[in-house]
Amino acid sequence: MKRLAILGSTGSIGVTTLSLVERFPDRFRVVALAAGKNLAKLKEQVRRFQPEVVSLMEEADAESLRAQLPEFRGEILSGPAGVLAVATHPDADVVMAALVGAVGLAPTLAAIRAGKTIALANKEALVISGELMTREAKKHRVQILPVDSEHNAIFQALQGYPREQVKRIILTASGGPFLHRPAAELEHVTVAEALQHPTWKMGEKITIDSATLMNKGLEVIEARWLFDFPPEQISVIIHPQSIVHSMVEYKDGSVLAQLGIPDMAIPISYILAYPDRLSLSHLPPLDLAAAAQLTFFQPDLDKFACLALAYEALARGGTCPAVLNAANEVAVASFLAGQIRFPAIAALNRKVLDAHVPRPVTDLETLLEADRWGRAQARAALGLGQGPAMRSA
Repeated sequence: MKRLAILGSTGSIGVTTLSLVERFPDRFRVVALAAGKNLAKLKEQVRRFQPEVVSLMEEADAESLRAQLPEFRGEILSGPAGVLAVATHPDADVVMAALVGAVGLAPTLAAIRAGKTIALANKEALVISGELMTREAKKHRVQILPVDSEHNAIFQALQGYPREQVKRIILTASGGPFLHRPAAELEHVTVAEALQHPTWKMGEKITIDSATLMNKGLEVIEARWLFDFPPEQISVIIHPQSIVHSMVEYKDGSVLAQLGIPDMAIPISYILAYPDRLSLSHLPPLDLAAAAQLTFFQPDLDKFACLALAYEALARGGTCPAVLNAANEVAVASFLAGQIRFPAIAALNRKVLDAHVPRPVTDLETLLEADRWGRAQARAALGLGQGPAMRSA
């Protein structure tokens, strides 16, 4: 039986993970949960799974949970210390890292240093600190297993083959809700329109990133560190049906692809059970005849400038990816709050990245300082002061 600690238990990845735990009680047990501000959902999860430790962002919410669950015998913690306690719980074998944004960086690193297997769903943590995190994982002999459907697909397609036989890895992207919308019309799209992802149901931040293709740009950076391939061996192709989740092209011309219905239960279950596979008989099978057509397009880097910015940040190296991620979090939060228009997300990211002089990645504090600098620059550029906080699940 694998014992799980879940960072971001009330978000979409956390909820799906817990549904699999409930479906396979003989395979998994929850020992620790960390959430943001969704007190009601965490309360329900605590009652169902009886973890040993839980954590919330604010102490006031933790106090409220203690009052509402007087029968609970575990610890109820709060703040950064609480998240770290969940990430390093001594009984946890696997840490599901599913916090959204830079907030997941420190606890994921702590889990690595505690020797936990990492089920990585928080791409921003690896985007910000890929060099440091992979270095620490090697030092502590820790596996980082990818939960994102695209990286999970690549992980599966690489199984059993030497890396020197790989020509390139190919990340697929749905193209988001504005794939066929003329660039001139993007100035007037609404938040509601941007949140209407055509194939996946995700949280607000990642859905907006999918609409700008920044999500795919972050995945390119993540793939560079997860699989240790240079940027020139990482390609992106638009695939609106989201059936082919990603591909690996080998030097003999063979292309191995992982296909499946667009349901995150599949990649999550693969990582939780790895190297085994679980029987997900409750999901509908992939019906290729019903899908009828699988189409592919080259991404328009002028229309979706965020993807090009991610490649640029990766090429410049050092603290550039951390700064780009920080600026993007501010930009997305501002768009969701109705303070900027959709094209301003890419424009702000460009402005902040251009202003940054990269520094070598030496330690966590260097990365956190770059993150703070990127946020401050973005907020100053927008005249927002501290700016809107990213919404938590």
